Amino acid sequence: MSNDFTKEEKVLWEDYGAAFEDALSMTNKVSKLTVSSASLERAGDVVWEPQPYIALSYDGMDQTGNFQSMTQLAVPATLGFEKVVPWIMNAREARDAVQNKTFGETARNRIASDINRAVLDVACNQGSLVVPVATAAGDYDDIALCDSMMNEQGIPMLDRYLCLSSRDYNGMASNLAVATRSFGNKKSEQAYEKGYVGEVANFMTSKMDYANRIAAAGGGAGLTIDNRTSAVNYHTPKAKQAATTGERSNYDNRFQTITISSTASVAAGDAFTVAGIYAVHHETKQSTGELKTFRVISVPNSTTLVITPAIVSGQGGTDAELQYKNCVVSTESATAAIVFLNTTAANINPFWYKDSICLVPGHYQVEAGSGVGVLKATTIQGIEIVMTKFFNNKTYKYEYRLDALYGVVNKAPEMSGILIFGQV
Repeated sequence: MSNDFTKEEKVLWEDYGAAFEDALSMTNKVSKLTVSSASLERAGDVVWEPQPYIALSYDGMDQTGNFQSMTQLAVPATLGFEKVVPWIMNAREARDAVQNKTFGETARNRIASDINRAVLDVACNQGSLVVPVATAAGDYDDIALCDSMMNEQGIPMLDRYLCLSSRDYNGMASNLAVATRSFGNKKSEQAYEKGYVGEVANFMTSKMDYANRIAAAGGGAGLTIDNRTSAVNYHTPKAKQAATTGERSNYDNRFQTITISSTASVAAGDAFTVAGIYAVHHETKQSTGELKTFRVISVPNSTTLVITPAIVSGQGGTDAELQYKNCVVSTESATAAIVFLNTTAANINPFWYKDSICLVPGHYQVEAGSGVGVLKATTIQGIEIVMTKFFNNKTYKYEYRLDALYGVVNKAPEMSGILIFGQV
């Protein structure tokens, strides 16, 4: 076929695939959702992924009055990313195999970076566990705060990851290099020689060359929310929602719209607590004694916010609320104070439990013999990369493109969060 790849290009493709897997560092830290391409096409590239049930237990033989329905929650996973790197080589440039290799490597690195960024973005933007630290990154205690918060809320104590910005990671390494420095101490020597931190406080840490930023909250003091039962600012989990036509569809319980006194200067990404609303252990439902942290997802108007997680305080008393209760209102007030946690601009250091964030690999149906040369490869993480080649006889130029189709979903914002330093 006139547009087929040369033998040299096919050999280079094998090298691209192997290096692509190595570059996708973030995809090894999240779970993978495998769905058939036909099913995704029929569902509009959206699939609803079930969340784990949470059950209640009671004492005694007689359980009269304790039988209850189980509410199955689910979240939408969407193939929302179509990343493409197109480039052109003319017939003269194509004579140089080194240029061809360089162009291909550049495209591969960009696609890998896009996929890694997508994982980091959902962790940074939707993670609801917020740990603000007043000082700069420095010691074990900083990361241990993240571990404590996850433990208190019943998040599994394995497969936990923390990504630190270069400055914060190196600040942690500096502490290891000084506080434990001694000859023959591997942890100390690696911190001093390579700036390596490794596993700390049950988190496998890694260093980011790029970090998302969180701005200082613009919403000033004095913002309040009515957390009384009568105000119905709490959420009742549900599996389905009904349209005005009576049609029922799945419902996304990760987010909730609340009404507050004013949303002036409040922005997406802001983190806050509410006076009197405390986090509970997801299984035992006992209060942790620590205020529940929330994130702003969007600001629809002057008095409403879309937040995560939803306030499932059990104030409505339904079975679903009792099963998925995530906080308790210790003191009801019409003017419960909202306190923002991101008081100064800072790098975001996301952390999460592996299964809380899910990668959804996609697939393109581009067949050989369709008029372009086609090379495909699937990484061990399930990401399919497609490279196509077309020669335009009018311009004497080769047109290449590298494609990847995928989605990333934060299935459980309460199992992921952010660590931010310098918050006063």
